[in-house]
Amino acid sequence: MTALASQPPPCPPAGPGPGSVGLLERGSALELLAAEARRAVAGSGRMVLLRAPTGTGRSALLEAASELGVKLGMRVLRAHASAESSGIPLALVSQLLDPAHEIGGLLGDTPEAPQHLAHASRLWQLLCVYAAGSPLLVAVDDVHLADQASLRWLTEGARRLTGMPVLMVVTERGQYDIAPPAPGLAFSLPPAVVRVHAVGPLSRGAAEEFVRGTLGPDTGDTWVDGCVRAGAGNPLLLRALLDDLRTVFPHGGRAGAGDGGGPEPGLPQNCAELYPGAFVAAVSWWLRSAGTGSTLVARALAELEDSARYGEEGQAPLDGPGPGPAEHEGPGHESGDDFTDFLSELTRADPDRVGGWVTAMVRLGLLRRAPGSGVPRFAHPLLRGAVLDGWPRSHRQALHLRAAELRQRRGHGVEAVAGHLLRTTPGGTERVAKALLDAAADASRAGRTGAAAHYLRRVLDEPLSSERRAAVLTELGELEFATLRTGGIPRLAEALRLRQAPRERVLAAVALGSALADRGKPRAALDVLRELGPLDGEPVLDRTVQTASAFFSDHDPEIRRAVYTRLRERAERSPEWISPALRALLIRYESTAGLLSAESAMRQIRRLLTAPEDPLLVPYLLGEAASVAQWADAADDAERLVRSGLTEHWVSALHPAHRSLLSTRMDTAAARGRHRWVLEETAGRLRMPGGSARTGASSFLAHRVVALVECGRSAEAERLVAGVDVSEGQDGWEQNRFLYARGVLRASVGDPAGALADFLECGRRQTGRDVRSPVVTPWRSAAAECHLLLGQTPEALALAEEENRYAAVWDTPRVRGRALRVLGAATGGRRGLGLTAEAVAVLRGMSLDVELIPALITHGLQLTAAGQSRSARPLLREAATAAERLGAVRLSGRAELALRTSGARRRNTSLTGSGSLTAGERRVATLAADGRTNAEISELLHLARRTVETHLTSTYRKLAIRRRGDLPAALNSVTDAAT
Repeated sequence: MTALASQPPPCPPAGPGPGSVGLLERGSALELLAAEARRAVAGSGRMVLLRAPTGTGRSALLEAASELGVKLGMRVLRAHASAESSGIPLALVSQLLDPAHEIGGLLGDTPEAPQHLAHASRLWQLLCVYAAGSPLLVAVDDVHLADQASLRWLTEGARRLTGMPVLMVVTERGQYDIAPPAPGLAFSLPPAVVRVHAVGPLSRGAAEEFVRGTLGPDTGDTWVDGCVRAGAGNPLLLRALLDDLRTVFPHGGRAGAGDGGGPEPGLPQNCAELYPGAFVAAVSWWLRSAGTGSTLVARALAELEDSARYGEEGQAPLDGPGPGPAEHEGPGHESGDDFTDFLSELTRADPDRVGGWVTAMVRLGLLRRAPGSGVPRFAHPLLRGAVLDGWPRSHRQALHLRAAELRQRRGHGVEAVAGHLLRTTPGGTERVAKALLDAAADASRAGRTGAAAHYLRRVLDEPLSSERRAAVLTELGELEFATLRTGGIPRLAEALRLRQAPRERVLAAVALGSALADRGKPRAALDVLRELGPLDGEPVLDRTVQTASAFFSDHDPEIRRAVYTRLRERAERSPEWISPALRALLIRYESTAGLLSAESAMRQIRRLLTAPEDPLLVPYLLGEAASVAQWADAADDAERLVRSGLTEHWVSALHPAHRSLLSTRMDTAAARGRHRWVLEETAGRLRMPGGSARTGASSFLAHRVVALVECGRSAEAERLVAGVDVSEGQDGWEQNRFLYARGVLRASVGDPAGALADFLECGRRQTGRDVRSPVVTPWRSAAAECHLLLGQTPEALALAEEENRYAAVWDTPRVRGRALRVLGAATGGRRGLGLTAEAVAVLRGMSLDVELIPALITHGLQLTAAGQSRSARPLLREAATAAERLGAVRLSGRAELALRTSGARRRNTSLTGSGSLTAGERRVATLAADGRTNAEISELLHLARRTVETHLTSTYRKLAIRRRGDLPAALNSVTDAAT
């Protein structure tokens, strides 16, 4: 290498760009260099030490100093220290002065006498010779990598520069690392002989300027922010990132920049998307410069954050990567000091050095502290990914294994421990399996089924006994039943194959059968039970199989008829064999077939509930008893039985009685007019795993459709039923429920012909299942009302009379009142008027407003038609008030219309104050008092804005207020008085 400076490179462009980023915001350093260079030219030299972290532009400043020296007529001597030559004495100085070219002529040495090259004094003499010829600028880069002899030569030389036309410009890495640093070059020098200048990262403004200067001034703010965070104000990293981005996105991150336009592309979040790899290489260089200790801590922090990102962002997919260790106690979930202490112990590093390193990296912009907790995190996913790039998987797994052990010793939660174990190599100890199982239990109890499933899947990778594996598979199958499209069937099938004991095999077969039946495969479910073979000597297990078979048969009319025929025959031959649960099944069957009265059914059910029953069969008994109680208008009994089945007996989602209990709870709420509760309860049950809507007919869908209709949201209900295919191959009870609900919807939107088709099809299918009583779906009454709307009175009368006959058999107020109402409407005349009056009398006082309201409306309309409007109006006003109290928008509208038909509008309430508000007015007023605008209230309650304004106007009048701001106090008032 020649000692003379080569021609300087072209000056960097004036505007920001890849070549000039190293000099952005470096004005003070350039001014210092210029002043010291002029001082040296004048004959008074000194050393300038530029200290800066890796990548912040030390070399760029050194190059600028060299160019400045050339302009001032100085001779520039350059050298660059390296780790490879740090063991060779005076290697840096020899590179700087190139003695092989000059020293022989000066000292009379020959190539045969190279021993003089080792003498520092001779090299100093050579420097003096150069200085005598012209002022010198000695530029040394990365002096921290120099050999010790060269360092001594430079420090000693710095002391002699006074009075010499020599400026030494030296760059030194100055960054906080985990390993304690060696003394720097200026450590032993007095301030008079050295000027130390620290170089920091770029400010945000400078970094943004550089990004827009490189990618274009119209680069979107999202891209600029992402680049600035990923570059962390480090010129090396920022330039490398922009080089990659310009290759991946030649048109830049601008909306419409590519051919054909389009939205702004998203900034990559994964280093794999940065194809050239300049950014990853720059981060790797930064890590190598920091040393092995800092690299390990940085990678450990990145790995912990990478595994925790799903829990922090709340995005953990049910069948994707599991929750990280930090989901409960990692980054973002514990204090910054605690986490730093954990990180130091995990990496076996000095806690003080780790804490200092974190603080330094936050100042440099590579890390940020999480709001609230102060836990350090990398400034951008690209930066985190680049730190992890190339780190062997085995090293990452070993880190998580140690982290799990450390968290367990520290007493952290079981899920914090298990989160690390998810990322370790399978095939561990019994302790690993136990920790994962404990975490699954905790997550399941907390309702985090996705996390629980992840833990159980990982447990299956551990060595387990057959029985324990079967238990894990069953538990996992239950979780996947609700979260995966497979319904957990493969897991449950494998569990059944592993079971050996008869009891466990029966329970496994029942669970698998439940999953198959739920997926529309009742025949396959029954085949699973048949394959168990004879259960001689196990009467309880035999009864369990027969009871489960009856539940599964509800999904297929042909199988159902055959199963119940065998049960009834066996009950006649061997009544002692029929347990209470099986007897309850037969009572339910006979109730729906129109063979029993409600009084007789409930008497038998109550007797069965007091009889001894095996725990295996109790949930089936409770499910059947709850259904019969709900049909018999014993709503309180039904709700009590449902609670007992779901909570006290821990009926799981895979138990055949589970869906029956849930459906009964919905039926009871609907019978009481709790439509909004039904909507809340069914909202999450109509979603498939992944968030997509379920497309098949179901009982939950039927309940939601009817509730939407009653709440005046028919348009939303129509969107729900659109595309649902009730094919001939699906004749289960849930499909029939859906047909009835769709008929209700079609009738509400003015399509009596379509509604009639649905009701008649529902009836055909129900009859095929031997379900003739109106306790389940009163399709005859609904179809009769459609016939009346279509002017087909004889057909309506025939259906109404048949319904009335079955209602008389069951003989409860609800079914009798409904049947009498429709029969009266179909009969007409004086007899019809008497029938509807009887319907009102039967229903009044039974807390059955859902049926009483239409009976009042029908009777009121008949009175109006008979010229008795004065008698009709109180009934219609009663109906309107009751409908409004329930929030039954559809019935409320019908009552108001009937009132107008009678020649009168509904009278204003006789009360003032908050107690006088209708249910609708109170809902609107409460939202307005909470600060909601009329538009927001309209959207939330699915009301027209005009309706909201009308409710508020009425509310202001009743509460005697004039402003919206007075609503909170008025609604909370307890001094309302009757006028």
